[in-house]
Amino acid sequence: MFIRQTKTGSSTTPGESYFTYRLVSSERIGKRVRQHTLLNLGRQFTLPREKWASLCTRIEQLLGGQLTFLPAPAEIEEPAQRYAARLITKRAPVGDVAEKSEAVYQEVDVNSLELVRPRSVGVEHIGLSALSWLGLSEILESMGLNGIQRAVAVGDIIARMAAPGSELSTRHRLREKSALGELLDVDFEGLPLMRLYRVSDLLVRHRDDIEKALFARINDLFSLPTTITLYDLTNTCFEGEMSGNARAAAWTFQGEAQRLSISHLGLGAGWKRICPALADVRRECLRACHP
Repeated sequence: MFIRQTKTGSSTTPGESYFTYRLVSSERIGKRVRQHTLLNLGRQFTLPREKWASLCTRIEQLLGGQLTFLPAPAEIEEPAQRYAARLITKRAPVGDVAEKSEAVYQEVDVNSLELVRPRSVGVEHIGLSALSWLGLSEILESMGLNGIQRAVAVGDIIARMAAPGSELSTRHRLREKSALGELLDVDFEGLPLMRLYRVSDLLVRHRDDIEKALFARINDLFSLPTTITLYDLTNTCFEGEMSGNARAAAWTFQGEAQRLSISHLGLGAGWKRICPALADVRRECLRACHP
């Protein structure tokens, strides 16, 4: 097992190139030696070259269950644990396992078990299933988000389902507490904070289109009736103490009350679609009710 550095051309900027890193293993087949890429370490791999061999050795120890007398430095142990976990996930069998003819039981001392990298998976699995039913990934793809951006957006949303917070706390959950990266086969532990900020900005930029697409999908799944709720703010009163301004001193406006009229368009189950402030809708509705 070793690390290979590869120079790659940029698809967005012609003539520009950068380096990517891969974890590679060699396998002898007859008289030939074949190399297999185990993991793509990406462009953000910053470990110095002189420590690559130590990292590969530590990964092999973790995969083989070997114990060590001396702990590895943090700059080696942390990425080794992360890459070993990803390799173990990729090796896990997928699909139904063939039933054996007879059961085999083993006794295990539960007090001897040691938890390594425990992760939350319940809320992640439920959230991922819900977003899959809504077709969120297809919606984001139609708006120009690439595969990495879509994965980060899904991670951002599901992490805030579990624990609402800032981008910084969301990144911490994705890196330290959540198993979502294993479900999506994405290395959230190497996620730069700036990428999370940029994807959050993209979600805000496309917010209206995302809400419309989700509204259409929800309506198609559940056939919920659409309701419009109007809030009449005629009796709203503003008061202030600005000297020389009579309106600020006491403003019980009448003719201008329509400026604060609010409409809420939603579904029968409470799903909010739009909630704009309208200028004339209250006035027109009052005219219709009291001609």
